[in-house]
Amino acid sequence: MNSRYINLFRFFFVCIDLLALNTVHFILVVTMDRIPGAAEYRYMLLFIVANMFWLISAYSTALYVDNGNPSLERFAKRTIKSLVLFFVIMLLFIFIYHYPFSRLFILLSFIGFASILLLTRALLFGASFYMNKVSKISKRIVIVGYNEVAKKLAYSFSLQNRNLLIDGYFEDRELVDELSLLPIIGNINECISYSVNHQINEIYSTISPEKNASIYEMAQAAEKSLIRFKFVPDFKLYVNRNTHLEYLDEFPILSLRPEPLEDASNSIKKRFFDILFSLFVIVFILSWLTPILAILIKLNSRGPVFFVQWRSGKNNKQFRCFKFRSLSVNEDAHIRQVTRNDTRITPLGKFLRKTNLDELPQFFNVLLGDMSVVGPRPHMLRHTESFSKLLEEYMIRHFVKPGVTGWAQVNGFRGEIKQQEQLRKRIEYDIWYMEHWSPWLDIRVVFLTIYCTLKGDKNAF
Repeated sequence: MNSRYINLFRFFFVCIDLLALNTVHFILVVTMDRIPGAAEYRYMLLFIVANMFWLISAYSTALYVDNGNPSLERFAKRTIKSLVLFFVIMLLFIFIYHYPFSRLFILLSFIGFASILLLTRALLFGASFYMNKVSKISKRIVIVGYNEVAKKLAYSFSLQNRNLLIDGYFEDRELVDELSLLPIIGNINECISYSVNHQINEIYSTISPEKNASIYEMAQAAEKSLIRFKFVPDFKLYVNRNTHLEYLDEFPILSLRPEPLEDASNSIKKRFFDILFSLFVIVFILSWLTPILAILIKLNSRGPVFFVQWRSGKNNKQFRCFKFRSLSVNEDAHIRQVTRNDTRITPLGKFLRKTNLDELPQFFNVLLGDMSVVGPRPHMLRHTESFSKLLEEYMIRHFVKPGVTGWAQVNGFRGEIKQQEQLRKRIEYDIWYMEHWSPWLDIRVVFLTIYCTLKGDKNAF
């Protein structure tokens, strides 16, 4: 889709959503006479922060941002994510601000705003479905080459675009494939003449010009006949795995994986979340919990309150990781991982480790910038050295900051590592997190961590 229309799409829904939010608030304030002091300035303040929090929520979930063609399904999912995040932030604001807002007003405003948002999305889906149903074929294409890439391309087109007709393939070889639903129309050199005579709109070539020099000549001939010619490269010829393509000006750059946190704006978002969340934990939890636990740790066993250990951080840079001490003082603390029924665990330490309270001082590491709230768990230096020799992919997890909690941990891969497969699965989840990071994913991991802690984790000991 043209970037002009994509921008119009974004601007239209930004205006519609803000109009819906303010209209609902205005109607409730005007019509609900029973609200005590409804016209007072605190409701004007609520108007202002509601608009601000909605824009923050929409920005965090990239609701109005789409680098390609707008996807209705993706837009709907992001709308729901934005709504949930918006409601959570608003409730936190109301709870912290201590103003006596009407509960009925808050409830009705949430319901009204959510209803209008979902209604506009439903209308968009309905209009799109109707247009797809009643519209005729708008584009005809052919594919040059008959190979795995060509077949997958044809299958993808058939799934995603009902208004597109694929005539078939052009290939020089004599091929018989009873499973193919599309015909091999002719040889490659017949493609242009066929396309001109049958009003083909686009030609997709899955054969690289390096393999067939006539492909460039075909592309020029196609454009002279006002037929778009597009190349579909098979990157597996160069890298035998899934790849990620991005552009620097006009230069295509191929990388082994997407890394959202390499983008400066995403990095700022994550750091902003880390600072706010760590300050909240330090001020409202650690400020009173630390003295209590310090006394209990001292009474339970001899030794320091905090356990400080060098761990591997981002880019394998070493940092001092803080924890509440849960083991009796021993010489093996920095080289030997804790195992189930480990005799070094103190009675209080067992409780601290089971409830993850021993990890809370790491929020000071987050505030200092050595760690993040969510990320791969940091390992001891000795384990980093040994694990990197076991698995080639192990060091990839060090492209991002380690976390107090992580995607692998909430999916059951935490604690002692006895088998190489356990380490492999943990690394797979860590790399998946790095490739799919979003603010919403971080929030999801935080809530899953709380849920797992309350439910109890068999791997926590």
